[in-house]
Amino acid sequence: MVLPFISLYIESMGNFSDSYVQNWSGWIFAITFVTAFIFSPIWGRIGDKYGRKKILIFSAAGIGISILLMGFATTVWQLFLLRLVMGVATGFIPMSQAFISTQTPKHIAGRVLGTLQTGSITGTLMGPLLGGTLADAFGYSNTFKWVSITVFISAIIVILGVKELHLKLSEDEQDEQSYTRKQVIQHIITNPVLLVVMLISTLVQVAHFSIQPILSLFVADIHGPENIAFFAGIAFSAAGLGNLLMTRKWGRIGDKTGYIKVLIFLLFMAGIVYFPGAFVTNIWQLVVLRFLLGISIGGIIPVRIAYIRQTAPLSMQGEVLGYNTSLRFLGNIIGPALGGMLSGFFGFSAVFFVTSALLILSGLIMLFCWYKYEYRPINNRSLTANRG
Repeated sequence: MVLPFISLYIESMGNFSDSYVQNWSGWIFAITFVTAFIFSPIWGRIGDKYGRKKILIFSAAGIGISILLMGFATTVWQLFLLRLVMGVATGFIPMSQAFISTQTPKHIAGRVLGTLQTGSITGTLMGPLLGGTLADAFGYSNTFKWVSITVFISAIIVILGVKELHLKLSEDEQDEQSYTRKQVIQHIITNPVLLVVMLISTLVQVAHFSIQPILSLFVADIHGPENIAFFAGIAFSAAGLGNLLMTRKWGRIGDKTGYIKVLIFLLFMAGIVYFPGAFVTNIWQLVVLRFLLGISIGGIIPVRIAYIRQTAPLSMQGEVLGYNTSLRFLGNIIGPALGGMLSGFFGFSAVFFVTSALLILSGLIMLFCWYKYEYRPINNRSLTANRG
């Protein structure tokens, strides 16, 4: 709800140059993820030991308080500091992924996590449109206050409606034993494909978030100032609609054909779709491309989490997903700052070119690693067996 107008909110705080607003939009958007990057593995480990429901309640309450106070911010620095503090509690959706992942059998993990992602994407779809409409009608400050209410409602729903069950989904002793932090890190490092899947989380988020904080400014550039928050909301929501239509289907396809194959395909598809954004001349061209981007990027999160569910023992799921979330947040830190810098120095088109290149590079890295460590060894074993 607030993403479409963060840059416009900054603009309303003073008589700033375009370059100043673009750069601060990037930093204010990214700073939340600096603290989230540090705290995500900590919350993941605490969730593994003491229960994830408590962390979900803490996260929702912390985010709600932070956003409420943002509605009272009067300077860029106040907004910056509140976004920084918010990062400590940020992680409701990743913790939800860990919560559901540990209570889901491996063979349907993609479909179930895809369903969870559908819920997340529905918010991504409705939020920008609703936020843009409220901002145009009631102003930016009041919209922050309304958003905080929706987050507090989430906390209440978790308190009253969620029960954490301790299910036995596996007979494997590895799924039940306790692991030290060193053993968890060692498990990740000694599984090259898992490690690359997690590292690519950073590159994907750099690519995806490089345009997010300046998208409303880009919309203003190609459409004009009329109802800018509303049209920025449409541009944001178009990607959410594409996500909503396909994310569960990608999860189901991953269950059947293999998560890494689907991930490689989606990375290349997203890279190709991002490229034409540099050449759009009106808002509806941008909306169509954002919709296609949503279709391609919608399956990346559920197939990635499902692969982690498949390769990491249950009792370390929260911490492994915490590290994965940290790597995602690292991308969220770099992406907005990179996008703000590129647009400030080279124009909006440069952001689309770099983003497209990063996604295609991610696809190439994933393809090479999968072929070397999973596809080729299996084929070699099959060939040896046939010769025997």
